[in-house]
Amino acid sequence: MIVLSVGMPRAGSGWHYNLIHDLMKTTGCADARDIREKFRLQNILTEVNCNISILSARRLGMVSIPALMGNTFVIKAHSAPTISSRLLSAMGLLRITYIYRDPRDAMLSAFDFGQRAIAKGRPNAFSHLSDFDKSLSFMMEYVRIWEKWMKEKNVLIARYEDLLTNYDAESAKLVDYLKLDGSKPEVRAVIEQYRPGANDGQQGLHFHKGKIGRFRESYTESQQSVLNEKLGAALGRMGYEL
Repeated sequence: MIVLSVGMPRAGSGWHYNLIHDLMKTTGCADARDIREKFRLQNILTEVNCNISILSARRLGMVSIPALMGNTFVIKAHSAPTISSRLLSAMGLLRITYIYRDPRDAMLSAFDFGQRAIAKGRPNAFSHLSDFDKSLSFMMEYVRIWEKWMKEKNVLIARYEDLLTNYDAESAKLVDYLKLDGSKPEVRAVIEQYRPGANDGQQGLHFHKGKIGRFRESYTESQQSVLNEKLGAALGRMGYEL
């Protein structure tokens, strides 16, 4: 089986992935990085967190080979659902989680992350977001992806803000969805390891800011008006105030 951890960029998706990865490791399942090496999937599962990129038939077919051979592992994506992902989910070969965040905070975080990388001389995937308009256009695509995931069946949906402020309830939902025994000491240890504030040096827990509603302090009134106009309908459905 493949556990697919999907997330809006800069929405705690790395935190969510690592939490899921380590929870599944308590079952003795394979590390996706080892699967990547063993089955020569370096071009399919990229980056530290084994990001599959788009959920195409070819890419999902390639990663399904080790799963069909009895391996269970966790991979990551930021992309939209597809016919292929729905098929594998219906077959029970793919178990999917999705996490999102207030897109106004997510786009601000993406901009800041990209600009910090430029300042360090190491541009990243967000460094092209050089101004407000480019950042908004970038985030609108992921709002459309959010809309698609919200229509999917058998997907565990989480919000970054809920995971941050109501961690016990949200982690319990995750443990239940993954069909794990939340009373086992090793499962409890992982949950505590990824608790917000428990270990700021832990991989997947570090945020440069991570503050809820930081966009209100960083964007001008005019910019916030544009955000309300462009995102207003979606924000309401996401559970955020204008």
